[in-house]
Amino acid sequence: MSKGLYYKTKEEIELIRESSLLVGKTLAEVAKVIKPGVTTLFLDKIAFEFINDNKAIPAFLNYNGFPNSLCISVNEAVVHGIPGKYVLKDGDIVSVDCGVVKNEFYGDSAYTFAIGEVKPEVLKLMEVTKESLYKAIEVAVVGMRLGDIGNAVQLFSEAHGYGVVRELVGHGIGRNLHEAPEVPNYGKRGTGMKLQEGLVIAIEPMINLGKRNVKQENDGWTIRTADKLPSAHFEHTIAIGKDKADILSSFKEIEKVLNKN
Repeated sequence: MSKGLYYKTKEEIELIRESSLLVGKTLAEVAKVIKPGVTTLFLDKIAFEFINDNKAIPAFLNYNGFPNSLCISVNEAVVHGIPGKYVLKDGDIVSVDCGVVKNEFYGDSAYTFAIGEVKPEVLKLMEVTKESLYKAIEVAVVGMRLGDIGNAVQLFSEAHGYGVVRELVGHGIGRNLHEAPEVPNYGKRGTGMKLQEGLVIAIEPMINLGKRNVKQENDGWTIRTADKLPSAHFEHTIAIGKDKADILSSFKEIEKVLNKN
């Protein structure tokens, strides 16, 4: 992680919420147009324009040299896919990861979309990945430890026979896109730093239909499953709470669009 550990004030958490909710709205704009026949670069253009129209900056664009506003990862691509000429087709699944910076604070969230008729076992992978995110959020409360978050994802996902990616992790977020601590999707209960109020993190399970092993493509960004089986990815930005976590990002706008179709 590039930056240190910072606990946020209530005012700062509200600014992170504003950025995170804009990410959800951006992903909802993507949801309106994502379908067979559309290129991943077209989705990126939609997001870029929407973020700019809302007086924010795409967080990923030029981040460490990344060339686009969205990370779009199709099928066996896990994360960090570069939008391009690829034309979406029936049966694809597409992880769309988006970040924005507004009022000097970052928001970050990801959602995996099913394109047309997707195989039942792949839909199940998406469902379990998303549920594993909420299992992790349930234990993201004061007094628990970082290992409890990873353990919640790992136990739930591995119980379904899936591979949990270890090389990529969630992260702290605030005035920087990536802050301490790293938030793995695996781990032992009762280990790691104690969770306290004011800690804001992005939790992002990356779960593979097959084995957990991944490799990097020649483009220097795209991470794929080694066995070429599909992978799903969901992410929320959250603030640690006393009794329950405060989810700062939202899938509501996205699912409103999807449920209309």
